Amino acid sequence: MTPRKLLTIAVLVAVLGFGYYSMNAAPVLSNHEYTYQGGLEWNEDPEEALSVAEQRDKPVLVYYWTTWCTYCQTYDEEHYQDEDVRDVLDEYVLLAINLDEPGAGTNMAVEHGANYPPQHVIMTHDREEVSELGGYVERDRFLEELRRGLDSAAT
Repeated sequence: MTPRKLLTIAVLVAVLGFGYYSMNAAPVLSNHEYTYQGGLEWNEDPEEALSVAEQRDKPVLVYYWTTWCTYCQTYDEEHYQDEDVRDVLDEYVLLAINLDEPGAGTNMAVEHGANYPPQHVIMTHDREEVSELGGYVERDRFLEELRRGLDSAAT
């Protein structure tokens, strides 16, 4: 075999090995019932989330995300890991819709005009939109909007 063929084979094996490692090293983000952004359990089915919200008399926080979104990663690592944010999120029913594969959330994504992540929508259990945060916002503003959403949904 020529050195050029050996080099080509070595590069091909390296690329395939890297691809295999990348696919298997990625964290589990979903079990087809829930997704686990920020270590939190998010519903993936809008109707189920709205039903739970009605039963518990809580507003719904809808989070539109994707695996390739760098700002979504920042939300995951910083915002959702923050104890103050987590305390407020306990007052919501959480619904996450992956815009790459929205499944049951397709109609809701269209209703909210969610076409690029990240996007958060706060709504009542009867689908009344209370607030929307498009794009990335700093943790303090995010927390403020979550608190405001709780107050608005209660009235």
